[in-house]
Amino acid sequence: MNHSLNWAVLGIGVIANEMAQALQKMGKSLYAVGNRTHEKAVKFAETYGVHKVYDCIDDMFTDEQVDIIYITSPHNTHYAFMKQALEHGKHLLVEKSITLNSRELDEMIQLAEQNHLILAEAMTIWHMPLYKKLWDMVRGGEFGKVQMITVNFGSFKEYNMENRFFNLNLAGGAMLDIGVYALSVVRSFMDEQPNQIISQWKSSPTGSDEQAAILLQNPSGQMAAVALSMHSKQPKRAMISCETGYIEIMEFPRADRAVFVDAETGKRTEITCGESRQALYYEMTDMEDAVQNADASAMQLPYSKDVMDIMTKLRKDWKLQYPKEQW
Repeated sequence: MNHSLNWAVLGIGVIANEMAQALQKMGKSLYAVGNRTHEKAVKFAETYGVHKVYDCIDDMFTDEQVDIIYITSPHNTHYAFMKQALEHGKHLLVEKSITLNSRELDEMIQLAEQNHLILAEAMTIWHMPLYKKLWDMVRGGEFGKVQMITVNFGSFKEYNMENRFFNLNLAGGAMLDIGVYALSVVRSFMDEQPNQIISQWKSSPTGSDEQAAILLQNPSGQMAAVALSMHSKQPKRAMISCETGYIEIMEFPRADRAVFVDAETGKRTEITCGESRQALYYEMTDMEDAVQNADASAMQLPYSKDVMDIMTKLRKDWKLQYPKEQW
């Protein structure tokens, strides 16, 4: 396949706006948009010169001109939309968290494979040039073996129980909203999937997961500690402790710089690559390359699956199941 790919976006929130701008940087326009509120979709289309607005979202899945759909709707809607899209032959980039749980993701992976389609999670960490550089350096043995990873991510969200952060009907809570970033960093710097996972958590007044502390260890002895909060601010900080020093990454979900601190000398070396504001551009160019070359390795779906398995295990431990969710 070497024709110009047509993108459609489902949902018109912040990510959809960034996505439309990223396509413009790629020298093209968004082909189509669908949204629950049609008038908002029309306004979005006018802003970004979108070719087509669907009267009904289902029309997006049957439109033969659409190659790739980017799903940016709330977590709890992903599974049903993904199923329709994959059944109609569309490649999919799905906003994190890609599904609610492992059962849903495993089903969608199988469906994508059956239909020879690319399925991927829109996880910025997989695509930022800085991480690709750091992974190469770590795997090349520049810092010695990764021993311990610590990650903090906390937002102070007001107790508005109607919004997606606390609303269980919208699959709200720290795990699927911010935990997915923290666990993605952890998994990407570990040699293998953690097999020992323990945690403590605190619920919000709605019963969603407001706060959590998670400890992980894999068979080769690499460990991680993750602290998440939705009602108390923390820095977005990841620290990868290796044998010869540690790597510190601030604002880690879209990072373009890191600092390596030498264990013996304390010398600080800055490592930079890419630009934070181009996160969606990197994500979407990787997706286009995956579709054009039928090679999904850069989309890191196996990592997304491992992270989903961890998150599902944790919520099962907590007995935190969303309304109508099937494990």
